[in-house]
Amino acid sequence: MTKKIKVLTLSDHPLSPSGVGTQTKYMIEGLLKTGDYQVVSLGGAVKHQNYQPMQTEEWGEDWKIFPVDGYGTPDVIRSVLRNEKPDILWFMTDPRFWGWLWQMEDEIRPIVPMVYYHVWDNFPPPKYNKNSYDSNDVIVTISKVTDAITKAVTDKPDVIHHPHAVDTEIFKKLPEENVNTFRLGSMGEDEKNPDRMVFFWNNRNARRKQSGTLIYWFKEFLDKVGHDNACLIMHTEPRDPHGQDLEHIIRELKLDQGQVMLSREKVPPAGLSMMYNMADCTINISDAEGFGLATLESLACETPIIVNMTGGLQEQVTDGEEWFGIGIEPCSKAVIGSQEIPYIYEDRLNKEQFLESLENFYNMSKEERAELGAKGRNHVLKNYSFNAYQEGWDSILKKVHETHGSWQSRKGYETWRQEEL
Repeated sequence: MTKKIKVLTLSDHPLSPSGVGTQTKYMIEGLLKTGDYQVVSLGGAVKHQNYQPMQTEEWGEDWKIFPVDGYGTPDVIRSVLRNEKPDILWFMTDPRFWGWLWQMEDEIRPIVPMVYYHVWDNFPPPKYNKNSYDSNDVIVTISKVTDAITKAVTDKPDVIHHPHAVDTEIFKKLPEENVNTFRLGSMGEDEKNPDRMVFFWNNRNARRKQSGTLIYWFKEFLDKVGHDNACLIMHTEPRDPHGQDLEHIIRELKLDQGQVMLSREKVPPAGLSMMYNMADCTINISDAEGFGLATLESLACETPIIVNMTGGLQEQVTDGEEWFGIGIEPCSKAVIGSQEIPYIYEDRLNKEQFLESLENFYNMSKEERAELGAKGRNHVLKNYSFNAYQEGWDSILKKVHETHGSWQSRKGYETWRQEEL
């Protein structure tokens, strides 16, 4: 019997609803379906009720999940490497979280290859990340923007473009009768205008996502079209330490009579699909967005999108010929950063641009919106195939294993050594 390839994954908890967690789960399940892999996951970036190792009923011993704070520590990595002896270390999310891991390169890479699934938002290329990028055997990029940025910084590791995916068997257009029933239950029987337009926002309540700004600007839109003619549903945590107090903003702006509604309960993918179906349009005006999974899920449900033309959102709203919603060109760039991260550029919209886009969408006919939605789903099926995503990871990781080996069969990496003078 051929020995299974064991992959150690570091990312958001793969059973969490975050975009990073969801894509990690999709990849892992695709690998396990082949019967050629075992997976050990360090599940981070969430609050844990306990730290007991867990398994899923479907995959048993082939998939172990160890809850960790943050994304782990050097001692945790050393322990897992020693006890589990993986063949590949795979990790994903913003490079700002992985400095400590790359500093362990001389401990990790002599025994197993490092594969980084890279998320980066915007130009200019972060040349200060070159040493970090060079500490990997392979970098896989989530968008064309991230791919171009990475290749502009380094030519040392292999760089492979492999975008996110959506399960289109779950995220799809649902029967209108079911959607109407769900909407009635969500909005309440005292809904003043059952035909009012529903805008949906599904994001983390973080500063760069512009959650508070969205509410403020949406009020001006309502003042123009009528407070009974449209509403905004925000699926998020209203009070996130990295964001704003959305409940307070809504009360202060007197939008607490159904104009802006908060959905804070975590729902399974099927429930989220229903929410996209209930909406007429999904919005993302983030200043920076590596990919933006929510808008892709929305398109799969044939719900058009309004987005800032930044990062991976650019590839979702248009394929260069057709449009699947409204893309707003940024009016300016801002530079943010820290002592560790010298610069990151953010793409900023202005209020007038956004209000014009809302009004343009609001004035579209139902048929025009339906045409955008249908084209959007075809775009997802063509470019973000769920099967292609899973098969692609299988191909990438098998090639990594064949090319780079692990432990006694490790190839393509030379440890540095001090020579005597």
